[in-house]
Amino acid sequence: MERTMNQHRIKPYQQQTAEDERRAEQRRLYHRNQVFGLLIAAALILAWWLFHTNPKWIFPTGWWRP
Repeated sequence: MERTMNQHRIKPYQQQTAEDERRAEQRRLYHRNQVFGLLIAAALILAWWLFHTNPKWIFPTGWWRP
C-alpha cells in the first residue's frame, strides 16, 4: 500500500488573510442564498395551500362589505 505525504507549509500572512476573507465572503453569499431558497420554498408552500384550500375559509361570504 502506497502512502502519499502531504506537504504542510506556512503560508505568508497576506495570502492567508486573503484566503480567509475570500472564504468569509463565500460563506456569507452561501448563507444569503440559503435564506432566499427557504423564503421561496415557504412562498411556494403558502401558494399551494391557498390554491388547494376551501375558498370560503379564506374569503367568507360578505368579507368585502363593512
